[in-house]
Amino acid sequence: MFRLLGIHRATTARVPAMLRRLLSSSVETMQQEDSTTHSKVLTLETMNPNVRTMEYAVRGAIPIRAEELGAQLKKQPNSLPFSKITPCNIGNPQQLNQKPLTFLRQVSALMEYTDLLSPEMIDGTRKLFPEDAIERAKRNLSYVNNAVGAYTQSLGIQEIRENVARFIANRDGYPADADQICLTTGASGAVERVLDILVSNPNVGVMIPIPQYPLYTATLAHLNAQAVPYYLQEESDWQLSIDDLKRALAEARSQGTDVRALAVINPGNPTGGCLLEDNIAEIVKFCEQEKLVILADEVYQTNIYTGTNPFVSFKKVVSKLGSSVELFSFHSISKGMIGECGRRGGYYEAVNIDEQIMGQLMKMASVSLCPNVQGQMAVDIMVNPPQPGDASYEQYQSEVSAIYESMKRRAKKLAAAFNSLPNMSCNDAQGAMYLFPRVELPQAFVDEAVARGQQPDAAYCMQMLEATGISVVPGSGFGQVPGTFHFRSTFLPPEELFDEFIDGFRHFHEGLIKRYS
Repeated sequence: MFRLLGIHRATTARVPAMLRRLLSSSVETMQQEDSTTHSKVLTLETMNPNVRTMEYAVRGAIPIRAEELGAQLKKQPNSLPFSKITPCNIGNPQQLNQKPLTFLRQVSALMEYTDLLSPEMIDGTRKLFPEDAIERAKRNLSYVNNAVGAYTQSLGIQEIRENVARFIANRDGYPADADQICLTTGASGAVERVLDILVSNPNVGVMIPIPQYPLYTATLAHLNAQAVPYYLQEESDWQLSIDDLKRALAEARSQGTDVRALAVINPGNPTGGCLLEDNIAEIVKFCEQEKLVILADEVYQTNIYTGTNPFVSFKKVVSKLGSSVELFSFHSISKGMIGECGRRGGYYEAVNIDEQIMGQLMKMASVSLCPNVQGQMAVDIMVNPPQPGDASYEQYQSEVSAIYESMKRRAKKLAAAFNSLPNMSCNDAQGAMYLFPRVELPQAFVDEAVARGQQPDAAYCMQMLEATGISVVPGSGFGQVPGTFHFRSTFLPPEELFDEFIDGFRHFHEGLIKRYS
């Protein structure tokens, strides 16, 4: 039972007490009772087994332990060797004090409390809000008949989808069609929907990068489908090898797997790599030749920190090549300089997709009624921000630039810190919000972890948490080349606290290496 939840028995003592009691009770029940004697209809034995096998390391045993330690610090502030939890396990910028963009919050506030726009209050509102925020709120409210609490069109608000299409066309230099764009509850909801329609039976396979964002393996497990791994090349800044794609595809098909799609995360999560345009062109040609649908996860497209690897969309390359390959590309308000994870806004664009399939996707969207309305409004601001001459333009650009430059500095500083440590190497972050350093763990530490039934990198990360309060995700949660060990860390802690964050990590790592070497 513990293994199915991604929690090894040796670490169950660290699971919060209530969850631990529930898990232990469940195990005992499964061992002692036949399913026919259960008083409950829904049990671990009768539930959907695909849900049981799902794992999501980003919110796994280590973050659970971090929450427990955080609760302990609230009750007993001086009871641990650190004063706070530093959650570097997830790309959640505002949790680590990234400032929300003023214009987005102003428009949101006006849309939520529409009385501020009434004739009786508008004069006072103009003393607090810039004119372009007021006008944007009025315009966006007109899209929903002044009712942000009402359902919208299932594919999302038409006017916002048209703005997304203009954004894509301006970005790529090729036209986009609003009718091929669907607004969604975050990019994750879009990915899940597309995978859902792709998987028709348990023999269907989807190629996924290793290391990968666990959304893909978790969703495929839920759908009872096959994950077909291919390896990114760490020694080449996490570029994608066409030879390895061919190897993985041939191996899967030789075993009878019906491989239908290739997932690509660019810029990369957890690696921070960014694919070169020539590499993307190779991938497009490969997928067209092998009849594979491309799933392009591009939610970090504005998080680019190097001039050598600019972001190039798969849509642009497909258009440039005149390719007939089927493509879904995904974007989100959760990342970039927006960082509005909790508002759950995103979209997908469908390219070269069969018209009847588009109809089926429309049906799937209808079942969910509509995406989060405030998420849709945030997507509108992401793709259509204040323009030169608007009252909020200079402030918006200043805030975006400040967040970007700070993130760029933190990415460089953390990579340099990792590379300065013994038994550790790390590629620079070309994009995204993460570094994925490689750790050469001492053999004595590895042997000790294995003897306890733990993954060595998970044991390393758990010890890091309990020594420093820093919560990261072990590389085994993303997949890695066998025999190697990594972890993923965001570089989102506030810049003014970054030296303290790095010093705490350095002290832990050097102490562990010294003890076990």
